[in-house]
Amino acid sequence: MSKALVRTDFNFPGQKNVYHGKVRDVYSIGEDLLVMVASDRISAFDVVLPKGIPYKGQVLNQIAAKFLDATADIVPNWKIASPDPMVTVGVRCEGFRIEMIIRGYLTGSAWREYQAGNRNLCGVILPDGMKENQKFPTPIITPTTKADEGHDENISKEEILKQGIVSKEDYEQMEQYTYALFQRGTEMAADKGLILVDTKYEFGKKDGKIYLIDEIHTPDSSRYFYADGYEEKFAKGEAQKQLSKEFVRQWLMDNGFMGKAGQQVPEMTEAYVESVSERYIELYEHIVGEKFVKANSEDILSRIEKNINDFLKTK
Repeated sequence: MSKALVRTDFNFPGQKNVYHGKVRDVYSIGEDLLVMVASDRISAFDVVLPKGIPYKGQVLNQIAAKFLDATADIVPNWKIASPDPMVTVGVRCEGFRIEMIIRGYLTGSAWREYQAGNRNLCGVILPDGMKENQKFPTPIITPTTKADEGHDENISKEEILKQGIVSKEDYEQMEQYTYALFQRGTEMAADKGLILVDTKYEFGKKDGKIYLIDEIHTPDSSRYFYADGYEEKFAKGEAQKQLSKEFVRQWLMDNGFMGKAGQQVPEMTEAYVESVSERYIELYEHIVGEKFVKANSEDILSRIEKNINDFLKTK
């Protein structure tokens, strides 16, 4: 069984602080740099599961790095370099307190809301009679507030502007970027025989300019369907074959866990952890279209620390 990186506690030259998120550990270096380590932790229903998934951090970091580079002509992004397979170094931005979620299809939590009778999704009115996994005529944006702890909450554009969470000018710029990024992601997915179903983007601001931050188009932040067979499965009302973290959520739900009080995370056996690792590698190879090369996992912490320190010496 390969090793998984579930925690880091580095102390780099010029380090101001560290933030341990659900999946990423973010180190602030000096005034302007962020070092983001994608750990092998896995979260679902806003709960970090008890075991890490080998190579998951590498998968997420390398997919995000590829898509940040492939969309830099659309919107400036925070990435400067990726000195280690699990690390991205970039510019520190002041993050907006919302996430821009864009959906091309009615599925996942949106479908669960729709099934429960809700036709107003973050201020977007949906018609009656839609089916699970149905394509929207045009993609819809359903933002959420960004919570430090607990669940992110759905919110409408009108409420964001009314509460002054984001200015009208900044929100509309993020809206434009979100549609353009989703269009590029859709085209890139189609080239690989995939459908980009929905995803989320996070933005920040530095020196008055909006940047794309965090990850993009990874299986943790996005859902993909296989294009082949989509129409047939949709017509029959069958589940779509998909590439996303949804298979982990489904396993948890099948075992009676949805992150609610009193519920226990089911046991993650070594065989199950290995199967999730293999699934993430499969996701990488489909989404990127290249063979996944496993990084040396003998001493992950030492490798990462050395690679980051070597990079920081050049700054």
